[in-house]
Amino acid sequence: MNIIADNLTKVKARIALAAERSGRTPQEVKLVVVTKGRTTEEIHTVLETGHTVIGENRVQEAQQKYKTINQLITDSDNISSDLTCEWHLIGHLQRNKVKPALDMFGMIHSVDSFRLLEEISRRAEMNKQQVDILLQINTTKEVSKFGLDAAELFEFIERSLSYPVVHIKGLMTMGMFSDSPEENRPAFALLRTLAEKIQVEEITGISMQYLSMGMTNDFEIAIEEGANIVRIGRAIFE
Repeated sequence: MNIIADNLTKVKARIALAAERSGRTPQEVKLVVVTKGRTTEEIHTVLETGHTVIGENRVQEAQQKYKTINQLITDSDNISSDLTCEWHLIGHLQRNKVKPALDMFGMIHSVDSFRLLEEISRRAEMNKQQVDILLQINTTKEVSKFGLDAAELFEFIERSLSYPVVHIKGLMTMGMFSDSPEENRPAFALLRTLAEKIQVEEITGISMQYLSMGMTNDFEIAIEEGANIVRIGRAIFE
């Protein structure tokens, strides 16, 4: 079996076990295969397995792949022509890259400022488009990381209600880069707690459908703490 396909099978098995430990089914956890720095041939191999959810960190890199991958799907004998690739932007989004981002991505995980939300709304209105986003929260309080402070979250959501074409679907965070996945459990638990507090408020138009947290080093801990989107690249491609 191709090493990428084999690794993908192993990762999905680990996701399934972590989901079961948290009292959920494997189907309740969405795997975003992170393809930053990966070739279109490697992405094509992932698609041949039937997995269609792709995550990119940078808009410019995604632009170089987007048309090629869609054409590969059309031309490939090993991929159903009915297959639709689901693209997620998981990296930091600059405001000057919003326009091309909206042309490609079905969900933006990394909204971390009100100016960015305003620009997404402005571009979406021009396109007569509805946009699904997640709010990125800096739950580790690392100065090197993007993300809203947890204390800002409720005020941010209140202000966002003036921009109805942008749909907040949940929260996203990144754990610390650590050899010990357990170190990130508090950061993931905090994100879950924030989502639960927002849900209690029952704010019209605001959904906490998704918690995007967990990468190669710590996705099992993230799932145990409530993640239903995990973003994994290295465990699949290396």
